[in-house]
Amino acid sequence: MTRHSVALPYDPKAPATARHVTERWLEDSRTRPVRTAEAVLVVSELVTNAVRHARGPCVLTLTVRGALLDIAVADRSEELPWTSWEGPGDERGGFGFPLIRGLGGRIKVVPALGGKSLHVALDLDSGGVGPDGPP
Repeated sequence: MTRHSVALPYDPKAPATARHVTERWLEDSRTRPVRTAEAVLVVSELVTNAVRHARGPCVLTLTVRGALLDIAVADRSEELPWTSWEGPGDERGGFGFPLIRGLGGRIKVVPALGGKSLHVALDLDSGGVGPDGPP
């Protein structure tokens, strides 16, 4: 298992920083075929939503376990995301989850006292999701 975490400030530039960190880390830790473009897109969606809706800092954690990449973004908002699983979204949002599912990502929202985390699992080998979901 390989893991990397980075704290991101509440800043409109946080999604760009997160994309850069993700791309570099996946390149540096490459042990198998990696879906870098898909991972960067998922990270961008999750961090953008944290900046837009949670209005505070967040933590991005990338974990590779075997053929599974878990992308997690934790923020300090206890408000759970509005989930439009089928899309399309509306003025509240709802565009990201259908996009992530279209990439083969499995989405898991984990509420916690003082915040929440969103996990997306991507299978690095086949382009599908892992059998066990996020770690």
